[in-house]
Amino acid sequence: MSWAPASISPSHQGKWPEIGRPQEWRWSSMESTALESLIEMGFPQNRAEKALALTGNQGIESAMDWLMEHENDSDLDEPYVSPEGPVLGSEEPPEGKAPELAQSEADPTLRELTAEDNRRPLSEEEKREQTKRMMELISQKQREREEREKRESIEREKQRRKQGQELSLIRQKLQEDEMKKLAEERRREKLEEKLAKQRVREKIERDKAERAKKFGRSSSQASSPPEPVPPTPVPPSPSQEPPVKREYDQCRIQVRLLDGTSLTQTFKAKEPLAAVRLYVELNRQDGGEEPFNLLTSFPRRVFTEEDMERPLQELGLVPSAVLIVAKKGNHN
Repeated sequence: MSWAPASISPSHQGKWPEIGRPQEWRWSSMESTALESLIEMGFPQNRAEKALALTGNQGIESAMDWLMEHENDSDLDEPYVSPEGPVLGSEEPPEGKAPELAQSEADPTLRELTAEDNRRPLSEEEKREQTKRMMELISQKQREREEREKRESIEREKQRRKQGQELSLIRQKLQEDEMKKLAEERRREKLEEKLAKQRVREKIERDKAERAKKFGRSSSQASSPPEPVPPTPVPPSPSQEPPVKREYDQCRIQVRLLDGTSLTQTFKAKEPLAAVRLYVELNRQDGGEEPFNLLTSFPRRVFTEEDMERPLQELGLVPSAVLIVAKKGNHN
């Protein structure tokens, strides 16, 4: 829409245009001067008209403030369209004041110019002076806006750094808590592992004690040095008498372990073979703890669980014998 500056005729002072006529804004002499000043300062006509209209024609300073605040609006250069309002010509402006009078009173900066503008038009020198003053005002407004934006930018940067530091502290706290949690879990796992090993060792000791008690021998008795064997006196006998079969009450047993080492111990002839097995379990140092069998190599014989209850004398292991330890199921 094209804006045509025009003065309000005396017959329409303080009134709106008549009903039925286009709703065009009729610029007063003061408004025309403000519009021309904005155009002379380099503002496009559409922008100048829109700024004056949307600020209620309160003066060049208000219009320039509006233009600087809305310089990035996408519709800034579109022609101004007056919004729907009261029926034109139906009533007077508030308090019966003409538009140019209300605008003049609302803008102290232009109050003095308004009175002079109503008397006569501005000369070229006055227009240049007014333009100069307005340009200085624009520069001042721009500096104020730049300073305000700079302060806001500095404040935003402070807030960003503060938030970054707070976030860094939160992350550090989370990492420390996670490390403490992992260390506590590791300590608990080690303790549980230690207790489990202790329970296994205690169970092995209990099993050994039960076996020793079952066969009437404790570990201390099994590890005691062998009793000396008193020599058996041999009475002289005539050569014509037949040899007398000797009776032994002790026997000397050597046990060969899996790693090639051996254990030697003296047992009573009437002790069961299980006593020999218990002695091996309590004193072997070859690192083996799995079940095993006892056997002789010549004549080859693998002793069974039933043989464990039989005395050594009955098994033919008196007065001495060599037994071999073999893993169960491997008798080669």
